[in-house]
Amino acid sequence: MITIRKSDERGRAWHGWLESRHTFSFASYHDPMHMGFRSLRVINEDKVEAGKGFAAHSHRDMEIISYVVEGSLEHRDSMGNGSVVRRGDVQLMRAGIGVTHSEYNHSRESPLHFLQIWIVPDQTGLAPAYEQLHFTPDELTNTLRCVVSPQADPASLRIHQDASMFVGLLDAGSEVGRELVPGRHAWIQIVSGKARVGGAAVEAGDGAAVRDESHINIEAEAATELLFFDLA
Repeated sequence: MITIRKSDERGRAWHGWLESRHTFSFASYHDPMHMGFRSLRVINEDKVEAGKGFAAHSHRDMEIISYVVEGSLEHRDSMGNGSVVRRGDVQLMRAGIGVTHSEYNHSRESPLHFLQIWIVPDQTGLAPAYEQLHFTPDELTNTLRCVVSPQADPASLRIHQDASMFVGLLDAGSEVGRELVPGRHAWIQIVSGKARVGGAAVEAGDGAAVRDESHINIEAEAATELLFFDLA
């Protein structure tokens, strides 16, 4: 079964310098029908004005993934990390027992567009940690490339949950598929473009919850960027 979460049905927050769309309940947006999907708790699509951002704030017991669509994200945290996350980078911050961080648009001229994803860890009280990897367009084009997984693999970021995240940059007319073993589920988030997920039409901002399917096929009707989550 495939259930589409349309882009215009998401929650919306507008703070002048920030436009945020919430796939699942977040902050002042509450929808009891959309509290998350399996261990996937948050998908926020944020657009941040030049030079603006989120001042220091704290998290705990959450696996936090940042994926930059356009622009550059400046990160600093209480673990001593300072970095700039750019297009092609994927960042993972394990909040664990508690971490404080800030996130700003690194540019003083151009907007920042990124997705922040929260996944509930398989245990609480972990030590905080930070990782960042870069992936080239060739690694992501017309495939589903694993960028986050529970395995200790230098080719992906390691998450403390039975969940994996894949990125695909699909050319118009291309097609990718993935098998789902019994008991597993998937969430597909369309970042840009237009495609069909198991025959269902999706476009930028839409999500697709996949349950009780052994195989999922994605056909790009236009150049399409997507995130694919394989979830227990």
